[in-house]
Amino acid sequence: MKALVVEDEKQISNFLKKNLENEHFIVDTAMDGEKGSFLARTKNYDIILLDNVMPKKTGQQVCREIRKDGKSVPIIMVSVNSETTTKVDLLNAGADDYLTKPFEFNELLARINALLRRPDKVENELIKVDDLVLDIAKHEARRAGKEITLTKKEYMLLMYMMRNVGIVLSRNMLLENVWDMSVDYFSNTIESHIRSLRKKIDIKGKNKLIHTVSGVGYKIDLKK
Repeated sequence: MKALVVEDEKQISNFLKKNLENEHFIVDTAMDGEKGSFLARTKNYDIILLDNVMPKKTGQQVCREIRKDGKSVPIIMVSVNSETTTKVDLLNAGADDYLTKPFEFNELLARINALLRRPDKVENELIKVDDLVLDIAKHEARRAGKEITLTKKEYMLLMYMMRNVGIVLSRNMLLENVWDMSVDYFSNTIESHIRSLRKKIDIKGKNKLIHTVSGVGYKIDLKK
């Protein structure tokens, strides 16, 4: 899952990024409304956390721009203002939920999970390819019933590939959806993580599932 945090207070932004990453989210951050609006409208996110009072553009403006651009991603607005009129204005601007500062991270996480469980966002808790099973709820991977130990990034990479079974995924697609903006696009991080996954998943005596499509990218599938 990928989240965008638009928050101009560095301490809060770092707090949210760290805690969301601990919950297996990939997190991008923006420190002002202008950058937040640009990222939200040009990249794909599963959830957006949007502060209302920010430099350059307010959260309300950003929210309207996101919806005007046709994006239906869930948005949680965050503000120090708890007045009902403010909440109504932000919800009318297209926000899905509203949280007043200060707040407990557990409450925020509960609200995120509630939005991600909405009918149009519900995803299977189990993803299967051959005898490889990914349990989203438990953050576990198994092949032929045997648990596979994965790093956090390996898990995110495997989940993205399994959700797109049979589809050839380019390096840019993988970097865009599995890594945050700090990744070095010229590094070999994709190749090294693919190699590591292969060692753990494409075990002897089992069907090969991770395939390289020369000059294009990688895919998970029973067929080459």
